[in-house]
Amino acid sequence: MTQPKQQFAQTILENMHSAVLVINQDLCIEYMNPSAEMMFQISRARAKMRSIEELIIDEPGFFKRIKTSLQTQHPFSAFEDDLMVRTGQSLAVDYMASPIDYVDCRQCLLLEFVGRGRHRKMAQEKHLLNQNEASRSLLRGLAHEIKNPLGGIRGAAQLLEKKFSNEQDREFTQVIIREADRLKQLVDRMLGPGDIPNKSQLNIHQILEHVRNLVQVEAEHVHFVADYDPSLPDIYGDESMIIQAILNITRNAIKEVPEDGEITFRTRPLRNYTIGDNTYPLIAKIDIIDNGPGIPEDIRENLFLPMVTGHAEGTGLGLSIAQTLINQHNGLIEFTSSPGYTIFTLLLPLHTESE
Repeated sequence: MTQPKQQFAQTILENMHSAVLVINQDLCIEYMNPSAEMMFQISRARAKMRSIEELIIDEPGFFKRIKTSLQTQHPFSAFEDDLMVRTGQSLAVDYMASPIDYVDCRQCLLLEFVGRGRHRKMAQEKHLLNQNEASRSLLRGLAHEIKNPLGGIRGAAQLLEKKFSNEQDREFTQVIIREADRLKQLVDRMLGPGDIPNKSQLNIHQILEHVRNLVQVEAEHVHFVADYDPSLPDIYGDESMIIQAILNITRNAIKEVPEDGEITFRTRPLRNYTIGDNTYPLIAKIDIIDNGPGIPEDIRENLFLPMVTGHAEGTGLGLSIAQTLINQHNGLIEFTSSPGYTIFTLLLPLHTESE
């Protein structure tokens, strides 16, 4: 194959939505395309020449098939399989194996994985974006209807207060004024931040360490784990907004984890990733993982709506505000949860200053 053809083939592989791996006779990874980096949540540089048994774990049937294929040089396909990967998650995939000669005519195996849940996941992501926009539109209208009469009530209470000379009577008008102010503040919080992001180049790992230091005092019972990918470029965003979003999610996790619980901050790059209707060349994937009891089934569908909470003392605004803050960066927050393993994922497009 001539050099231009090799480059053309490389371009095709790099832009495929299915995950492609090439492994050698020792089951070590020779090649990984961007979609495989995303599927297995590891960079190509870190995966190179590592055993595939470090990516896919506890799957004796899978390894038996690929070893047989390498020995016999016969291709095979497997459909509707669930593979446990290094992150502890189970991937629902179809996969195909094809023996090939790769680099200097070495016998290798090309593995192609197609995630069966990706289209469903994209639909869920779009639903989250639409849900957030719909709830904010509703709240903007509701805020207008509430704040106008509140202003009238507060003004009337102030006028009434001037007519009272008795201190006890004036205390009653002060109650009205304080409660009107409290309701206005609540409505403003429900609306979330309205500021335009003040963006600059940011190191997401420094932000995560800053959040960890902020919550360390209130989380003495929690062990924090940092699983950072050093290859992740700087993000272009509003520092205070991103800190607030991560802080809101982390504080929720702190409330959930048991004594001697664990919270993990994990970062990975994702390539050619779609959020809503837009596909981005590079995404920062920030996971906040806890080993708490999980999110109750009955609130999962509406978890990012204002006033939805699993805590009796909670306001239900933390996740709604966090979602709005990340949406203002064209990003998204999503989650998966089961007993003992809840993961909130922040997806932030890695824009440059010129974009």
